[in-house]
Amino acid sequence: MVSCVFEGIDVKIYTKTGDKGTTGLLYGGRVSKNSSQVELNGAVDEAQAHLGVVRAHATSELAAICRSLELDLWILMAEVATQANKRDHLKPGTTLVTLAMVTHLEELIDEISLRFDAPKEFVVPGEEPTAAFLDVARTVVRRAERQSVAFVEEVPDSLVQIYLNRLSDLLWTLARWSEGVSLTARGALDA
Repeated sequence: MVSCVFEGIDVKIYTKTGDKGTTGLLYGGRVSKNSSQVELNGAVDEAQAHLGVVRAHATSELAAICRSLELDLWILMAEVATQANKRDHLKPGTTLVTLAMVTHLEELIDEISLRFDAPKEFVVPGEEPTAAFLDVARTVVRRAERQSVAFVEEVPDSLVQIYLNRLSDLLWTLARWSEGVSLTARGALDA
């Protein structure tokens, strides 16, 4: 048995509450572990882990960007893990994705894009390890974005899908910046 102590309270790592195929939501309620909310949060959790791999291998600037993105994804996952009828509990920028968070991604894309010449063709990932890790994170974020469609249909005022769309664009931009010179599909065919 593994346990943790939080503020003097012994908390076990296992709770057994999910043994019957359900999981608890942030402000109460339970859903099946194969619900669209849980599937979406699973993909976001996976993307966050990939960003951790990038951060572990990155320069200090890129590591700081990835750490900030990882923290943003906690906010996004909190929003997704909340039932529609409990959204009034969400706090912008803490448990609710905001327009400012989306705008920040756009600003980063614009800033980083000025540092390299963007390829004008499809890119073959793998020219440099950190860039390859970023491309893996990008594809997982794209999957999360596809999975967010069902969530946004139920919560049309949510910015989750827009945030994920911008995040995948940012990760592509960071990967191209990180590798410096990209191998394009046409270049790979010509070689």
